[in-house]
Amino acid sequence: MANVHQISNDADFLTELSNAGIKLVVADYFATWCGPCRAIAPAFADMSTRYPKAVFLKVDVDQCQDTAQREGVSAMPTFIFYRNKIKIDLMRGADASLLEEKIKKWYTEDEGEEGDSPVKGHMDLSSMINKSSSECLNESDDHKLEHCLSNKGGYLESDCDEQLIINVGFNQTVKLHSLKLHCTQGNGPKNLKLFINQPTTLDFDSADSMEPIQMLELKPEDLEENAIIPLKYVKLQNVLSLTLFIKDNQNGADTTRIDYLSFIGSPTNMTNMAEFKRVAGKKGESH
Repeated sequence: MANVHQISNDADFLTELSNAGIKLVVADYFATWCGPCRAIAPAFADMSTRYPKAVFLKVDVDQCQDTAQREGVSAMPTFIFYRNKIKIDLMRGADASLLEEKIKKWYTEDEGEEGDSPVKGHMDLSSMINKSSSECLNESDDHKLEHCLSNKGGYLESDCDEQLIINVGFNQTVKLHSLKLHCTQGNGPKNLKLFINQPTTLDFDSADSMEPIQMLELKPEDLEENAIIPLKYVKLQNVLSLTLFIKDNQNGADTTRIDYLSFIGSPTNMTNMAEFKRVAGKKGESH
């Protein structure tokens, strides 16, 4: 059975978007008179059953004219993707294969499990990490970077000494507000240097000698499960990659461990739905 919510008015759309929290929302902007919209509707309904942790919405542009205008919908069908009320992607046209590629790009099995973002107006950027452009130097063979980028119980650990260089690439430019570094053991990171948009992954000598965009000296309480580590937000407005040089750990152990690493921020080229306001006039008036 399809898991698609039909939106009948503008208020319903905002309510559904808010209720979705951090779950992926796929909104199909359609018109009843649109042939391509009718053609792709069965595929859209089928995808709603195969990606059950996402929220699928059908928005009738004739019934939700304010929403369609605000979102810049000028051709049908248009599919817009949201997370935490933030627009993250868009697709025009009735290409079912491309639509599913977009869904796979943003969908994770952890949809909604982390709860709402702890920072108002921002989101967990885990789904925007480009795994193919992310790497870690001095990771152990058994405990790699990918293990700390999800909450499934794995962890990252350094190999031959306590230092790590973590390079995380994003699939679009983002604004970084803060990060979370959860460590259950005493050998969590202590002194960190942050660099952005490096053309190549830094080596340890370069990371040690270069001037970072920010330095952090973490305390044990910064590594607790719900702790948020603030970053220099004004300097991190156009980030395509972030490099973390971890120099040492809390208790001077031979290796450094990270149970969970995540980033909080927002895409640079998308608009927060909560900030939308009608400029002037009433429905039906020209602007």
